[in-house]
Amino acid sequence: MNPNKQVVEIREAIRQGIDEEMERDSTVFVMGEEVGEYNGPYKVTKGLLDKWGPKRIVDTPISELGFAGLCIGAAMTGLRPIVDFMSFNFSFVAADQIISNAVKMHYMSGNRFSVPIVFRGPNGAAAQVSSQHSHCVEAIYGNFPGLIILAPSNSYDAKGLIKSAIRNNNPVLFLEAELSYGDKMEIPVEEYLVPIGKAKVVREGKHVTLIAHSRMVTLCLKAAQELVKKGIHAEVIDLRTIKPLDIATIVASIQKTNHAVIVEEGHIFAGIASEVGFQIIEHCFDYLDAPLERVCQFETPMPYSSVLEKASMPNMDRILAAVFKSLNRV
Repeated sequence: MNPNKQVVEIREAIRQGIDEEMERDSTVFVMGEEVGEYNGPYKVTKGLLDKWGPKRIVDTPISELGFAGLCIGAAMTGLRPIVDFMSFNFSFVAADQIISNAVKMHYMSGNRFSVPIVFRGPNGAAAQVSSQHSHCVEAIYGNFPGLIILAPSNSYDAKGLIKSAIRNNNPVLFLEAELSYGDKMEIPVEEYLVPIGKAKVVREGKHVTLIAHSRMVTLCLKAAQELVKKGIHAEVIDLRTIKPLDIATIVASIQKTNHAVIVEEGHIFAGIASEVGFQIIEHCFDYLDAPLERVCQFETPMPYSSVLEKASMPNMDRILAAVFKSLNRV
């Protein structure tokens, strides 16, 4: 094994990033439900209480509105809080603080206050946790100027982006996929950052562009492997940053492939795929040889039944069908 590399799960990569930033900057602290004594609901903060103590790893009551507001105030006065939401569905309880204060304070104060805060936690579907624990929040919060939204799909990006998020002087939503916490990959031992606002081509191709973020990137890569059997070479783009959107990388790919399928775990109406699709039309309509295709969650609350849950979500068959339709191979 390369001594300069390490194989880590996504949860460990995030933990390393937080730990390194707490070492680098004494103003960084973590607050949320079960982040300390329980080592985090998904063990992302495992061991940090023992290392940094209860003044910097702070367990809270079940009161998202309260501790989100407390951390926003702390950010306004010189600290760099990391707010741990056990589920981003629970951020809806704190929506007034996030939307009315964190996102708008810099503007409303005439630039006198910055809010360097990171809101992080699992977003989207898990396994049979039903509709109140499975919503994708990026499209909702993406409507508010002043907010950065990140959604890494792998360990390398998770560590590099959490570090960049903590150092940023704006409020950041850091969206993690619960079903991907155990995914592993090799990352550098030495410190590194991943830039905010830059998508990545994770697979080169020439026939169609697949655009996704978070857990859907892994599904698109599997679909791309299957498409090779049909002689179709798909290019896969990992958005990594949802807002600000790196439309330039998307346009460059479509100018080469002339076909695009956007895959999103969230619902189809007014989702991220809608915005990405419109920007594609706006910037490179003349390069498209077929209409855009979207593969999203169907327009229903997430069912509890595992069979219905699977049927409502994007899957391999739906992605392949969208590609075949785009390429007129139906």
